[in-house]
Amino acid sequence: MTGFGKQNMAVLVLREADDISAALQRALDTASAEERPGLERALALTAEAGAVPDAELRGRWALRRMASAGYDGPPGAVAGVKALRTAERGLSLLQAVNLSKDAEAVQAAEPAAP
Repeated sequence: MTGFGKQNMAVLVLREADDISAALQRALDTASAEERPGLERALALTAEAGAVPDAELRGRWALRRMASAGYDGPPGAVAGVKALRTAERGLSLLQAVNLSKDAEAVQAAEPAAP
């Protein structure tokens, strides 16, 4: 029977970009000419942050957690999954494997260092 074990994903992505955008828009609506450029830039940055896919956010998080465990190798390697489970003891093996896949995708999308 399925559905009664551990959850498939322990990392919950929380987004408040919409609330922040609304607050920035309200501030922009009443802003002085001096304040407008900064608020417009902040609104644009908030829109960019809100557009990042959940998988990318999970992958970034997983890479940071692996690094905190002292691991800097390939995220999808067995050692990477182990490092992630060491850093986050509550993760199941399946969760850690899925997060390591997200981390691999993030790493693959990054431009190569010169």
